[in-house]
Amino acid sequence: MSNPRNSDTKPPCLPRNGLVKIPTQPNGLGSASITKGTPAVKNRLCQPSSVPAILSPALAHRSDLPIPSLASPLSLATLASVSSSPSASLVGLNTSEGSEQPSPERLPGSPSERQLAVDEKILNRLFWYFSACEKCVLAQVCKAWRRVLYQPKFWVGLTPVLHTKELYNILPGGEKEFVSLQGFAVRGFDGFCLVGVSDLDICEFIDNYPLSKKGVKSMSLKRSTITDAGLEVMLEQMQGVVRLELSGCNDFTEAGLWSSLNARITALSVSDCINVADDAIAAISQLLPNLTELNLQAYHVTDTALAYFTAKQGYTTHTLRLNSCWEITNHGVVNMVHSLPNLSVLSLSGCSKVTDDGVELVAENLRKLRSLDLSWCPRITDMALEYIACDLHKLEELVLDRCVRITDTGLSYLSTMSSLRSLYLRWCCQVQDFGLKHLLGMGSLRLLSLAGCPLLTTTGLSGLVQLQELEELELTNCPGATPELFKYFSQHLPCCMVIE
Repeated sequence: MSNPRNSDTKPPCLPRNGLVKIPTQPNGLGSASITKGTPAVKNRLCQPSSVPAILSPALAHRSDLPIPSLASPLSLATLASVSSSPSASLVGLNTSEGSEQPSPERLPGSPSERQLAVDEKILNRLFWYFSACEKCVLAQVCKAWRRVLYQPKFWVGLTPVLHTKELYNILPGGEKEFVSLQGFAVRGFDGFCLVGVSDLDICEFIDNYPLSKKGVKSMSLKRSTITDAGLEVMLEQMQGVVRLELSGCNDFTEAGLWSSLNARITALSVSDCINVADDAIAAISQLLPNLTELNLQAYHVTDTALAYFTAKQGYTTHTLRLNSCWEITNHGVVNMVHSLPNLSVLSLSGCSKVTDDGVELVAENLRKLRSLDLSWCPRITDMALEYIACDLHKLEELVLDRCVRITDTGLSYLSTMSSLRSLYLRWCCQVQDFGLKHLLGMGSLRLLSLAGCPLLTTTGLSGLVQLQELEELELTNCPGATPELFKYFSQHLPCCMVIE
């Protein structure tokens, strides 16, 4: 089946954090968004949305709504052309089951066209072609469409994002009533992101979401006032949670981690929480023997913390991201490579005290690495790239953003890496045209970012057409990237997405 989109429409706007905004809703869930669960869009430029700026919820009440036949592409602009009704029930999250929606008999067109418009086999194939935001809109057209779209298979990998104010309805007497989350349960969401919530809000969520006790696998709390008691209750009640994120939560302490962390948790992310220091890492290492992924952004964690990991975690943990851990030095890297020898993903982004010697330790001891992030490490030089090229033969992704001491010589070392598929050199201010020539023989490269490299000229960049397997090229804030160059790329790299 061909793609039903209009040829002149563009995919919906996906911000770098993957958030997809859902139209405003009268039940208080209006600014709820859905987070895409894949990092594939993290480097993509946001494009204008094909979804009209608030698509009308009144579609559910209009019997004169044109339902296109499959002979012509389904136009969301056509669906949106119906004027909105202020009292209409809204899209996507908690549509009222009792709302009056057009039945197949009331739809315009011939009987065969009406039958096609609600044929579940056709709809089950057709709806795969739409984004999450568009599916929320299409679920408002009629009950038949909503019944098909509310199948969990259409929402896999998406996470609803709910803010505190969206969790309650204000009753006429001024009292607050927790919203119904049945619409989420029908679609089988097994992960949620709650923003700005308190202990009480979390308890209300657990009581009101039917799948909370066993069916929720992932919980993310951001900028919330959860305390040690709230964290303990949440992890005790929500027995299915195996992935936990705490971001900007400053009211829980290390004691709360000691009392609440459970061995079933396999992925933990803690960022911008002021009470997290070395003792928190001790709790994580001792209470989470099955940990496979740890993302940590903590200003007060020192080298000592990286020696706490046990032999069990050394076997199971494959992903470690230490972002802006300013106190980590090469001594901490020594502790890490001996404690976690099986890492395949490592980020030392913003660990500004790590030097070339630390990278040498990583390259010599973590031979299984497939992804390495050294962005914002100002002490990294070309020598570090030589260590990487010599020892990390399985490396597929290398991030060197803001490594300002890297030169063309360093790129010559990387040119020998036959497995490297993604290379990020954003704002590497010493890279010049000569350095790019070293990359032209890297047939494995699929993604290359040169954003903000000030010394690259149009002539040097034009040589990149030799990388015929390139799928994505980022040239934002690059002085040598001219309109003529982009036209040249469109002719000679037709399969590559060039980000201007």
